[in-house]
Amino acid sequence: MNHIEIRIIDREHKADINIPNEPFALFGRLIPTYDGEKWSYTTEIFPEKSEMCFPDENYVFEEMADCVFIGAYECEKCVGLAIMQDYWTKHMYLYDLKVNASVRGQHVGRKLMEKAREVALERGYRGIYTIGQDNNLTACLFYLANGFHIGGLDCDVYRGTNQEGKRDILFYTD
Repeated sequence: MNHIEIRIIDREHKADINIPNEPFALFGRLIPTYDGEKWSYTTEIFPEKSEMCFPDENYVFEEMADCVFIGAYECEKCVGLAIMQDYWTKHMYLYDLKVNASVRGQHVGRKLMEKAREVALERGYRGIYTIGQDNNLTACLFYLANGFHIGGLDCDVYRGTNQEGKRDILFYTD
């Protein structure tokens, strides 16, 4: 395992914001419940595991002036990315988080989130918020293990789309 360096991606390294998306396992879903005061959750494990890969985004650095790009570098190659976006609430928005399959399991995501928290606090936010699809159990459990809590559930976002049946879970840190 090589050393991973976490740093802000500047204009000189702007090509690094377009690391490709890679497949991830879909093996279960997070099922949040709200009792009127607090959120809790259970998990459901699917009988069969599958994979999903988001399409590549083709971000344009100059068009994203309200964002901070955080890169994870292994031997000067960007292997992880967190994009933080200014938002009108007291929580900075985690717009994107991805880690190359070759370094998954090496705490790269956790290191990116530590830097993301620093960025949010430096910019006057009280924390971070993001969205995770309920069927991406790895991501949901990652957020919960890294200081996020469930703050909401959107059951209608995918209605009428080819992803119907999925839900978005809102995650927050303070």
